[in-house]
Amino acid sequence: MKNSKSPKNNTASKAKKKFNSYSLVKRIIILIWVAFFAGILGIFGIFWAASNGLLGEIPNVRDLENPDIYVASEIISSDGVLLDRFEAERRTPVEYKELPPYLVDALLAKEDVRFFDHSGVDIKAAFRAISSVGESGGGSTITQQLAKQLYTKDPSSNKIKRGIQKLKEWVTSVQLEKLYTKEEIIAMYFNKFDFIYGAKGIESAAKVYFNKTTKDLNLDEAATLVSMFQNPVAYNPIKYPEVSKKQRNLVLNQMMKYNKISQAEGEAAKEEPLVTDRQDIMRHDDSHSAYFKSALRKEIKDWMVDYEKETGKSYNLEKDGLKIYVTLDSRLQALAESAVQKQLKVLQDQFFGEQRGRKLAPFYNVSAAKRESIFKQAMRRTDLYKKMKDEGKSEDEITKVFTTPRDSVQFFTWDGIKYKKGKTLMDSIEYHKHILQAGLMSMDPKDGTIKAWVGGIDWNYFKFDHVKQARRQVGSTFKPFVYATAINQLGLSPCYQVSNERIPGNWSPRNANGRYGGSQDLRTALAYSTNIVAARLIMQTGTQPVIQMARDLGVESPIINDNTIALGSADLSLYEMVGAMSAFANGGIYIKPQLILRIEDKQGKVIKDYTPKTREVVNEYVAYTMIDLMKGVVERGSGSRLRNRYNLTAEIAGKTGTTNENSDGWFMGLTPNLVTGVWVGAEDRFAHFESTATGQGANTALPIWAYYMQGVYKEGGKFGVTASDKFDKPKDVEKRWDCSSSLGFHQYDEQNDPGPLIEGSGSESVGENYEVPKETIEE
Repeated sequence: MKNSKSPKNNTASKAKKKFNSYSLVKRIIILIWVAFFAGILGIFGIFWAASNGLLGEIPNVRDLENPDIYVASEIISSDGVLLDRFEAERRTPVEYKELPPYLVDALLAKEDVRFFDHSGVDIKAAFRAISSVGESGGGSTITQQLAKQLYTKDPSSNKIKRGIQKLKEWVTSVQLEKLYTKEEIIAMYFNKFDFIYGAKGIESAAKVYFNKTTKDLNLDEAATLVSMFQNPVAYNPIKYPEVSKKQRNLVLNQMMKYNKISQAEGEAAKEEPLVTDRQDIMRHDDSHSAYFKSALRKEIKDWMVDYEKETGKSYNLEKDGLKIYVTLDSRLQALAESAVQKQLKVLQDQFFGEQRGRKLAPFYNVSAAKRESIFKQAMRRTDLYKKMKDEGKSEDEITKVFTTPRDSVQFFTWDGIKYKKGKTLMDSIEYHKHILQAGLMSMDPKDGTIKAWVGGIDWNYFKFDHVKQARRQVGSTFKPFVYATAINQLGLSPCYQVSNERIPGNWSPRNANGRYGGSQDLRTALAYSTNIVAARLIMQTGTQPVIQMARDLGVESPIINDNTIALGSADLSLYEMVGAMSAFANGGIYIKPQLILRIEDKQGKVIKDYTPKTREVVNEYVAYTMIDLMKGVVERGSGSRLRNRYNLTAEIAGKTGTTNENSDGWFMGLTPNLVTGVWVGAEDRFAHFESTATGQGANTALPIWAYYMQGVYKEGGKFGVTASDKFDKPKDVEKRWDCSSSLGFHQYDEQNDPGPLIEGSGSESVGENYEVPKETIEE
């Protein structure tokens, strides 16, 4: 029988099979290489896409070179002191050399032991994390975690988005490694982390948890803080001390494992009890100068808008590291803050004593319904109320939150914050309506530079600036504008006599003490703030020239065109009043109060140099006449306590002011080289002292000015201000006055008195008391 398959066919078949097998292997190898290169290209493409922002925004080089930690704009005082910073978050950065070795080693052992060997991404750790689905620890390096802290706001819960986010972190990490040394990255990581309880950054954390500086942390404290990087809430040593101790010991174990510490050191540290010493970190803007900072921010923001329009270049106040040199003197600022505190502590005790037991406290002349309405309006202005409203909560739901007793409610006191149990938020609102406020501004009248700015008593509780933001009724401190107008317009001398008889008609203002008759010269009338004389003067000049005088002196607030402004019915700011009064001390030249000297960029290049804005309002004779009249207020009028109580011997011109119902107390004090204004009152005008003896400006505001200037003079000329300074006096001014006759050069002519104006408002605004010239009185 013949074989059906010949040897020839078998050979061909085998060859064919061999060829097919070879082709299959070849194809497989090709596919593998294609897949490999495709993978490489794919990974490259993904990284390229991530690097170029195609997978979402990533930080640009400028952002990477300017992390928020270091680029806050600095506010530098005229005496070279760093006053504050404009920053996104308040931190105190430390350099790498200030980090104790234990702290750095703990971080490396816990988070990234190969940190000094990779370039931002640890491939080995990444694959380990992926293969174990996170069971063997995360794959993020310290650099990646820093990138996440700096540039990732809200981590996504979506796995795909989280994966893309991780890619972006890798790209950012590599870029960070190119820009910074390893030591700088570690320092940034410690400085950026939020340890909660207000501890932003390692320096704050050391203070909050252990009442130490970073460089003084010991081994177990360093391990405790590093253990918090995984979860600062769950592993918090204050909130969960036992859990925190276990985590601390895990960090110590890691340090022993990687030979960062010896076995003996580690075991000894693990035996140490977890001891914390909690400190409340200084709150943001804790200083009184925070009010100045708020006004400064607005002025700079306005300049930035104009600057961008002019140049096309923009700046970020929190990120561009500007150097802002301001006019404020840190030493004068401290004196001003101290003076406010010294007086307000006394006044506040007096006010609480007066209000104790009163059903309508702290208000006068209001109904119970009005009192309740004031409290409700205050509630509606709170951030909590606005937040709940935005969330769609009803008025009843919000009111319940404000009226439900709590475990702890904060109350401001001059002896520190008090926490009270069982009180409601409405109790807090009612309490804080009792708190008296104050404002102080001090400036050099020669160049307009503002030297001190106290806008309130505590920014954290009362974020309302009483220097520039607030407008309050000015009372008799407005009278110098009336007198200046009359002297400038009519050529009056200090000896000019004006009738003190009651003015008949629809508007018949009264003197505070109810005394009338005879006549007074201008010196006496201003010294004792006689309302009748001020009223007659504005009738002679007209209201519009007086308003224009105020405008020329820098007052921009609305002023009603009415005779009552002569007695101080206008609502003006302390900023305006100090600027206006300074013109009298500067020979009649108004200089706009100045906050900023210059602004430099982070390279030190001056990008804005401020020059004062000036204008002549009155001549030197009129200006000195006003100084002469206001010196009378201090020598024999309502400001005389500066001499007999506070023992100030310098040449001082001044004016007190008190408004209806004692709602506002003012004192404007002028010296040749420093003009300072002070206001005292409550947030609501219904809250005030009942007695004028207590609530008048001479008793509330003037002492602050006195304490401040006592401190200034004590320094013996350090600030360019001494008790021997004299106002510039024109050499022939007294000849121009010609006060040789008892009535003065310009005599009062009753026949030509214009009399009352029909359009008068009938206001009974109260000025200061008037007494006969031989008596020295207090307002």
